[in-house]
Amino acid sequence: MESVPAYFGCLVFDDRVMKANLSAEVYQSLKKTIDEGAKLDIGVANAVATAMKDWAVANGATHYTHWFQPLTGITAEKHDSFISPSPDGGVIMEFSGKELIKGEPDASSFPSGGLRATFEARGYTAWDPTSYAFIKGKTLCIPTAFCSYDGYALDKKTPLLRSMEALNKQALRILRLFGNDTAKCVRSSVGPEQEYFLVTKEMYDQRPDLRFTGRTLFGAKPPKGQEMDDHYFGVIKPRVAAYMEELNEELWKLGILAKTEHNEVAPAQHELAPIYTTTNIATDHNQLTMEIMQKVAAKHGLVCLLHEKPFAGVNGSGKHNNWSIATDEGQNLLSPGETPYENAQFLLFLCAVIKAVDDYQDLLRISVATAGNDHRLGANEAPPAVVSIFLGDELNAVLEAIETDTPYKGVEKTQMKLGVDVLPKFNRDTTDRNRTSPFAFTGNKFEFRMLGSSNSIACANIMLNSAVAESLRIYADRLEKAEDFKTTLNEMIRKTIKDHKNIIFNGNGYDDSWIKEATEKRGLLNYRTTPDCMPHLLDKKNVDMLTAHGVYSKAELESRCEIMLENYCKTVVIEANTMVSMAKRQIAPAVEAYAADVAKSAAAKKALDQTLACGYETGLVRKLSVLTDRIALKADELQDALLALHNAEDIEAESYMIRDTVLNLMGELRLACDESETLTAKKYWPFPTYADLLFGVK
Repeated sequence: MESVPAYFGCLVFDDRVMKANLSAEVYQSLKKTIDEGAKLDIGVANAVATAMKDWAVANGATHYTHWFQPLTGITAEKHDSFISPSPDGGVIMEFSGKELIKGEPDASSFPSGGLRATFEARGYTAWDPTSYAFIKGKTLCIPTAFCSYDGYALDKKTPLLRSMEALNKQALRILRLFGNDTAKCVRSSVGPEQEYFLVTKEMYDQRPDLRFTGRTLFGAKPPKGQEMDDHYFGVIKPRVAAYMEELNEELWKLGILAKTEHNEVAPAQHELAPIYTTTNIATDHNQLTMEIMQKVAAKHGLVCLLHEKPFAGVNGSGKHNNWSIATDEGQNLLSPGETPYENAQFLLFLCAVIKAVDDYQDLLRISVATAGNDHRLGANEAPPAVVSIFLGDELNAVLEAIETDTPYKGVEKTQMKLGVDVLPKFNRDTTDRNRTSPFAFTGNKFEFRMLGSSNSIACANIMLNSAVAESLRIYADRLEKAEDFKTTLNEMIRKTIKDHKNIIFNGNGYDDSWIKEATEKRGLLNYRTTPDCMPHLLDKKNVDMLTAHGVYSKAELESRCEIMLENYCKTVVIEANTMVSMAKRQIAPAVEAYAADVAKSAAAKKALDQTLACGYETGLVRKLSVLTDRIALKADELQDALLALHNAEDIEAESYMIRDTVLNLMGELRLACDESETLTAKKYWPFPTYADLLFGVK
């Protein structure tokens, strides 16, 4: 078998391939565009296009596509072949710089949130040279931005790149003030941990709710769930191990730095984590990872579920967004060093993040808001919907000493003593890890844990980059005008700690008392659902900040708000319609059939012996009869509530009706159906149960 280093990135037009296939002049010009944002020359584009085409054809590609990320949350691609007619009746393989740098997909059917009329179909894709092209199947995929005819961003890549540039601009201002004149750029880096479930394809096909919505809308609790904690980091089952092995191979061929794999807490739940890379590339890679996860699963007779809460009563799936910032010289600006108390540059960047998270906690919550994630946030496997920061004992002590202007005593290094001589001795970390915090410092980075497993990481990082850029802008504006840099710096750090310490919480985020303290005593926001938070995207402070940094225009923000609320409403409506269909066409008939057979059994017993009471059968039939009536009633009520949505004045009003009425009725219908499942003989139940699904992969 070929070694991993030999085939890693073999399907990527990366720096190694460019260096080998481009002239030195073209290569240097392209590198300047990638690293410094220099303008791309058309002659360079033509040379790159030819080399890219030759390389792709040599690797079996026949088509190319501008691969982009519209506001659907997934990727999109339109394939064109390389062929062009030749005079002799044959074809030649061609690909020009013009075709590389610009595409023209039909934009009419992608979400726009009112940025264009339906009949206005023209849209453009523009090559993003900072993200490497790659081969998928027989198609060369060229990462691109996507915009409307009027220049509005219709994708997630464009605002992400804008936010990265905003962060770069403001961070460089700060570095120059600290005497760093050599760094050319500052980039945010991300390593997104990806959680997912695996179920068998055979069982998946029997569940309409999984097929239509990605989650189970019905399902009684199995006799065993995750109570024993025996699945977490447990031995990986052979079928899952084979899946993971092939998944790694496919990801590595695409240059995706898949690093860690393990069983997660819930049965049938697993995790894959990559090594850090630049945020833009990490976002592209995560979209590819989700796609390949599902493709490889199909080859193994499995289905990969990426929904945030596919099963009630067991842990849902998140996507932990590990975020940091570093210079092109490799300096991590969130690394505290050995003496963080004396590291003024680190403390200023740390304060910038604290201020950003506090000032724009609503934007961070909005960035992870989906109908699916609403089920997960606040449950005991995910952070609450309240945003807070965990810093740990050492940094907390540092900030407290600065705020109170008292000497910092430091945190004593403790050697771990395990009581066995043969085991190695090592120092304990100066702080523990808090798995309940939405936004936790973990040594040299922050882990934003609120993202749902199906989310694009672009949204969260757009808001995070932008908010931190705003903090740095405020700091730079003041420091550049300061008469005494050191005094002003110290005052700013102390003021930030004092003004924003309410966002810092090092305790148990799962504790109900924390939610009360956060909202009533600290004044933190608690937006439980998407309809609660999404309209705040258009709050003046948010619009002012995001437009000032050029991340979004006001029109683009208005479109995002409408699109996200539309997605929320459409998602829940599809779920509710699926519930009504399953309840009326599958569950109720199954329960009635079982009740009828039990009643026949009771009548047969009575016919044999009139003295038999048949209490069990009579009682069961009575219970089932009550439940079928309740199922019918609740299904009708839910159907009526869905019809009433047509009377909503606008999408915001519709989202409130769903939040306040539809979801409650869905819960009531589910309760009746799940209770029926516990009383109905297995052979009558129309689809696989939770026990079947969660423990079906051997």
